Amino acid sequence: MDDASMVGLMGRVTGTIGPGLVGEVIVRVRGGAEHFLAYAADSSARITPGTVVMVVEHLPPRTVYVTAAYDS
Repeated sequence: MDDASMVGLMGRVTGTIGPGLVGEVIVRVRGGAEHFLAYAADSSARITPGTVVMVVEHLPPRTVYVTAAYDS
């Protein structure tokens, strides 16, 4: 899957993302759901498990940068 097709997809945080932490998200892609290593697009943000996020950048093969999809 190329970078452009991942950007804009929604996912859910399964492992805390934050400063100094590599988190994890699950994203529906390629007809299923896959886990990706995740960093916050805003390097000072902390995103907790269960938060719905949007992919803003994809670094193949399994890393994404995300932002919370909704204000909390």
